[in-house]
Amino acid sequence: MAMQKTPRIDPLTLEVVDLIGTVVARYHEEYEDAAGQHALTGAQARLLSLLSLEPLPMRRLAQKLKCEPSNVTGIVDRLETRGLVERRPDPTDRRVKLAAATEEGRRVARSLRESLHFAREPLAGLSREERVSLRGLLVRMLDM
Repeated sequence: MAMQKTPRIDPLTLEVVDLIGTVVARYHEEYEDAAGQHALTGAQARLLSLLSLEPLPMRRLAQKLKCEPSNVTGIVDRLETRGLVERRPDPTDRRVKLAAATEEGRRVARSLRESLHFAREPLAGLSREERVSLRGLLVRMLDM
């Protein structure tokens, strides 16, 4: 029986993993701060951002947020109370309710996106070719 070798992780790979972790942590920190400026939790802000793009059923929201549908229901309830989200029937299946951002919800989501400088400003310092290359590398990493 052949023994499987554990792949050695070289110092460069470890450094890249550490840098990715640092970028993610800084992004989440800024996102939480931006959400707080609108009296939202990070989860509420992420849900609102998703709904600002398109109305979605609760089950799909839970999949995108990687949480339980019951958690999504609570988040939608709180956002609905603030007038940022509304529930409406799905035009293709009346049994399904869609959560949708209201006009005010879309305004808040836009303001959130505009206040996220950490991710946007360093990327703007890269050339278009570098951003295309980075996008390709990240997509390739996610597809593995």
